[in-house]
Amino acid sequence: MNNPLGLRIVTTTLAGVMTIAMVACNKPADATNPPPPNTTLGTELDDSVVTTRVKSVLLDDADTKSFDIKVETHKGEVMLSGFVDNPTQMDHAMAIVHGVEGVKSVDNKISLKSGTSTVGNKLDDSVITAKVKAALIGDSEIKSSDIAVITRKGEVQLSGFVNNQSQIVRAVEITRTVEGVTQVGNEMTVKK
Repeated sequence: MNNPLGLRIVTTTLAGVMTIAMVACNKPADATNPPPPNTTLGTELDDSVVTTRVKSVLLDDADTKSFDIKVETHKGEVMLSGFVDNPTQMDHAMAIVHGVEGVKSVDNKISLKSGTSTVGNKLDDSVITAKVKAALIGDSEIKSSDIAVITRKGEVQLSGFVNNQSQIVRAVEITRTVEGVTQVGNEMTVKK
């Protein structure tokens, strides 16, 4: 294969599939939060492949590679979240993702940045993001690694797919208690 982009996509896809397979095999049964109906290991693997393809396409595009866009996929529905500078960038990212194989629909949860960010803001935001992620992972009611966390100037955006509405409420509550969080944006969706 002489095409570096093709090789990169194949390698990244294979790595994603292997990671999901290892996680799924080691995942204990959870009676309190059963998987949504019609979700299978095959569906999760397919979603992992779609997520990997979307991330690769966004990173390979000169106009979108510098954006802080998170990608989550559930049954072929791709959720994009994060921050961009203007609506044109948002539209461009959406157009690229619509063209990716395996994408059934795209849910745009991307927000526009307000003002300029300094190096100090970025450092503070990365610390806040890490604290929020740790708090969410440590909570026994949520148990979801499917929640993406992005912080900009203390404003935390939560996105991704969760099992039920109570997990959304709990994730927002937990995030509000983290030091440095000034506002919480909820872009989470209950799995269908």
